[in-house]
Amino acid sequence: MATGTRRVLLRRIALGLLVTAALLAAKAWRDTMADPAVRRAEVTLPGLAAANGRLTLLVMSDMHVAGPDMPPARLARIVAQVNALRPDIVLLTGDLISDRRLATRHYTLAEAIAPLAGLRPRLGTVAVLGNHDHWRNAAAARAELARAGATVLNNEAARIGPLTIGGIDDDFSHHADVPATVAAMRRLGPPYVAIGHSPDPFPNLPADVTLMLAGHTHCGQLRLPLIGAPAHMSRYGKRYACGRIDENGHTLFVTAGLGTSVLPFRFGVKPDVWLVTVRPPTP
Repeated sequence: MATGTRRVLLRRIALGLLVTAALLAAKAWRDTMADPAVRRAEVTLPGLAAANGRLTLLVMSDMHVAGPDMPPARLARIVAQVNALRPDIVLLTGDLISDRRLATRHYTLAEAIAPLAGLRPRLGTVAVLGNHDHWRNAAAARAELARAGATVLNNEAARIGPLTIGGIDDDFSHHADVPATVAAMRRLGPPYVAIGHSPDPFPNLPADVTLMLAGHTHCGQLRLPLIGAPAHMSRYGKRYACGRIDENGHTLFVTAGLGTSVLPFRFGVKPDVWLVTVRPPTP
């Protein structure tokens, strides 16, 4: 091959690589900054009285407030979108903050959590912490959530409207206590809903706790062609990685979350929230 021809070929290859890289970067940024998709589902909740009718539960997770992708102003816009869905209860399943090294800006817990004070569910907002919240300052995170109007559960339970909601503390950072949470739930009585940052406590729930909502996995955050997601941050691998999982008479919903962790972008996995309608059993 002549030297001139070789140079032209190399230029074309370099240009092709640059164009491909630019297209991939553009897709990653679109996936990262997309408005959250609203995933909808309906499940029967044992113990829910017919007189209570149907209730909507909206789960938000993994906000990871940090620059460049999730400043507080973006979270405030998402809160307005959530309010437009008019949920009965909002469930916040942790990782409110991010301290990743690749962030362009880190925020205080007060700055990160303040937009959540704008949530307006009919019956209330319930929250548990994630591993990043523990790593930053668990006590301060709980205080700011309470200031924002959320009921914060630490292996505890609360009666919210007609539901008993049990909040399992973060399993990934070894703060979960499923027996304590279940005992607290049973003191209040059914119907039961469990929430946690990580989905990993799900197989340890007893038979009478049939519904759990969680986050943490980001549904992989990166979903590469032919390879899929490189990691799910769960000791169960792909088993509880994403979406709705029905198993042994129990149902788990795992949201892809809203922000990013480690790397400040998503690819092939857009942000989402789940809007789950619970209904009474059929007579």
